[in-house]
Amino acid sequence: MAITFPRLLQKHAAERPGEPALREKEYGIWQTWSWQRALDEVRWMACGLTALGFTPGQNLAIVGNNRPHLYLMFLVAQSLRGVPVPMYQDAVAAEMAFVLRDAEVHFALAEDQEQVDKLLELRDAEGEEAVPGLTHIIYDDPRGLRNYRQPGLISVDELMALGRQHEQAHPQLFAELVAQGQPDDVAVILYTSGTTGRPKGVCQTHAAFVASAQGGVQTDGLNASDDVLSYLPPAWVGDFLFSMAQWLVAGFTINCPESSDTVSIDMREIGPTYYFAPPRVFEGMLTSVSIRMEDAARFKQRMHAYFMGVARRVGSDILDGKPVGLGDRLLYGIGNLLVYGPLKNAMGLSRIRVAYTAGAAIGPDLFRFFRSIGVNLKQLYGQTETCAYVCIQKNGQVKLESVGQAAPGIELKIADSGEVLVKGVSVLKEYYKRPDATAEVIDENGYFKTGDAGVLDRDGHLRIIDRAKDVGKLAGGAMFAPNYIENKLKFFPQIKEAVCFGHERDRVCAFINIDFEAVGNWAERQGLPYAGYVDLAGKPEVLKMMAECVEKVNADLAGEEGMEATQIARFLVLHKELDPDDDELTRTRKVRRGFIAEKYGVLIDALYAGRAEQFIETAVKFEDGRTGKVAATLKILDARTYPPVRSAA
Repeated sequence: MAITFPRLLQKHAAERPGEPALREKEYGIWQTWSWQRALDEVRWMACGLTALGFTPGQNLAIVGNNRPHLYLMFLVAQSLRGVPVPMYQDAVAAEMAFVLRDAEVHFALAEDQEQVDKLLELRDAEGEEAVPGLTHIIYDDPRGLRNYRQPGLISVDELMALGRQHEQAHPQLFAELVAQGQPDDVAVILYTSGTTGRPKGVCQTHAAFVASAQGGVQTDGLNASDDVLSYLPPAWVGDFLFSMAQWLVAGFTINCPESSDTVSIDMREIGPTYYFAPPRVFEGMLTSVSIRMEDAARFKQRMHAYFMGVARRVGSDILDGKPVGLGDRLLYGIGNLLVYGPLKNAMGLSRIRVAYTAGAAIGPDLFRFFRSIGVNLKQLYGQTETCAYVCIQKNGQVKLESVGQAAPGIELKIADSGEVLVKGVSVLKEYYKRPDATAEVIDENGYFKTGDAGVLDRDGHLRIIDRAKDVGKLAGGAMFAPNYIENKLKFFPQIKEAVCFGHERDRVCAFINIDFEAVGNWAERQGLPYAGYVDLAGKPEVLKMMAECVEKVNADLAGEEGMEATQIARFLVLHKELDPDDDELTRTRKVRRGFIAEKYGVLIDALYAGRAEQFIETAVKFEDGRTGKVAATLKILDARTYPPVRSAA
């Protein structure tokens, strides 16, 4: 049988109709959808959409947080041989308008009043943001929408009621349409983050995502008894893989939190066995742990420091099943009872069998921390164009500095330029309406050009150095990999973001964003008053703290072959947080390096000119749409650097 996602849903409903497929926490209570209920609601919504005029080949936009009906709507569109197009729920109007127009969307599912208002505004707008073709808007949460009477507006409940009526007149419609679906049909269009220009719609087939999901399921033994917390943006390729594709392949239960503010609480309640998060989430967990330890009694601080030392020494080896002495095993067992176990429980990771991170490189120190306390954290590597991953780390073969070996069905190759090339089951079918862009990224032999620079070791493990376009050289000829240095800086809980510069320059300089929560907590314990982010970021005490972090990074770089020349010579702490709304980060929080370099050119000039301070005034966008300006005179500091450290031969 040809496998598509709707057919997998039918299979689970037939084999285990009463088992839990989805859960959602609402008003503090977990609500459960069985596989049969999920199939019934997909069938009713599909019939309802057909009654409204939705036809095969059309695209359907989906925008909102993680909710069962949003995930089911993916299957609704696919059942009708249409294509779901998820959008980021925090996207501004211009971003949403581009996707809606580019994908020629007439039907959209909106989570709640906030998203409905955005879509209605775009439909009624004029000029570049106008989306007049958006004729039908379906909403899930009815709160605040009781008195809305705009044409084409209908609730999910009303849609299902309409579908039940339509099904009575056309009882075979749903089954016939699902039977017509083919593995090579486009299953989803995922728009890229747009780091280098306008986002592009990545068309991925059922076959590609099913094969990718099967690779992960087989490698890590995922099964129907697993629980997953689905909290990442549904528009992100990682969520589609882990909360859709692998859900339908493995048949586990996906759990939707009550809100973004309750994720940590809901996670502790569910205790997921399988977990996925970008590095930023793991960084946040470590920051939270660090803050709590700073507030703990001195005895607990000493105990924590001692047993974390034990964990760093033998924890990863124990996790990988490598030989470890009896004494160290006993010490680690005591540490697990007193420190590691409570830590994992506080983070909601006590039941974790396997955890993944992807989306950006994770710092080796951060990676080592989680694995040392017994969390089987692995790093994936891939892009939207490769169904989220092309490399996977197998149990017992995890190398901190690599992203693993080629996943099942994937072939890796390093081009003469150093760029990573990928061929296999998960490579995109095409960019939507962009044959020119498709031809640019797939070579004559069918290899996808990842845009990343990397090397393969003798065991076939891939090590990503940086984005190929970002890897440069210092004026002296040394390789400059900014992302590698930035990840080292972001390991410190006091640092939220960093941007390094150095290509064709004589030295490396850096911008730093403080973590307002972590540094603010520290300042309060020190009795250090501050009026807000700008004030706190400019405090001499905070600048001294940042200097110490930079010096530690420089000490590490001094001991790494090929990186010793890239130590940070000068740095400054920015007066504002880098923000997607200000176009400084993508919606997946990747640094838009070129844009930042242009926007803050005066600061870069000051760093390299040797100035001690520099005034800057920056335009900012607020959440309510207003604009304003933030001004400050920033101190520029010289960082301590170290002579190269050569390891003994």
